[in-house]
Amino acid sequence: MRVAIVGAGAMGSIFGAAFARAGLDTTLVDTDRALVEHLRAHGLVVARNGDEPVAWPTATTDPAEVGPVDLVLFLVKCYATQAAAELARPLVGARTVVASLQNGWGNADVLAGVFDPRRLVLGVTYHSGTVTGRGRVSHTGVGATFIGPHRDADLSVCDELLSAIRATGMEVSARADVEVVIWQKLILNAAVLPTSALTRLPISPLAERPVGDVVDTLAREAVAVARAAGHPIELEERLETIHRILAGAGMGKASMLQDVEAGRRTEIDVINGAVIRAAERHGIDVPVNRALFALVKGVERARELSDPASPRAS
Repeated sequence: MRVAIVGAGAMGSIFGAAFARAGLDTTLVDTDRALVEHLRAHGLVVARNGDEPVAWPTATTDPAEVGPVDLVLFLVKCYATQAAAELARPLVGARTVVASLQNGWGNADVLAGVFDPRRLVLGVTYHSGTVTGRGRVSHTGVGATFIGPHRDADLSVCDELLSAIRATGMEVSARADVEVVIWQKLILNAAVLPTSALTRLPISPLAERPVGDVVDTLAREAVAVARAAGHPIELEERLETIHRILAGAGMGKASMLQDVEAGRRTEIDVINGAVIRAAERHGIDVPVNRALFALVKGVERARELSDPASPRAS
């Protein structure tokens, strides 16, 4: 199987290294030329529990060098999805499966506007990681991956991605109700990510009061929105799952906190922003989601004002 992963950040590196070690013909595609050159020269290190194996996926900034593959997996930030999809066109042939395990809500619709929706797979993963240096990632959390077909696709379209992930030994399953699974992850992210980004706390301490009360309130609001949208999600199950994940995550950093610390744009628009937009459609009040959305946007604006090169600095 020939696999291309678009985006060589933490999650792209975790899956890319795993695919390469499993013997799949794996290419990482990224626009960061310095990173690509480093991967070509030194390989990719994904550290876990003290082990630091080196994997050797192919790396490129130019998908035309690769041509059509069997599977393209998008793991870029949400705001880069449109540009990444256009860049990835040379990777996609008539039989190519296009997949997304990105955070948030809306990436699938962007990809369906560029590629054949009947060949589109979407899902979520509960693995987590932190970039610790160029070509180095710490695999901070291991979890399951859930995938399913886009609404215009058949469940069998998931077979390529299922096969690829199973070859690595990682847990994966296919679900016909994948939108429910995506909302479950969205609720987790809406509760945890902005709270971590604003408090600068690592993951496990987010469960401690009084911060944990904010996490729970964000989750309650998001569950109410999901249920209004027709997704049968139980509040107690989500709260129990969130606290179990927090307890097992240790001192790893949430992705939005990593973005804030690195001075990058966050994915708040497709996380709490998605909850807010759905709430408006269904007439539900989500004041705490609105508050944290506004505060994270304020952090982004402060970064722009402090950067004279930013087009929005003035």
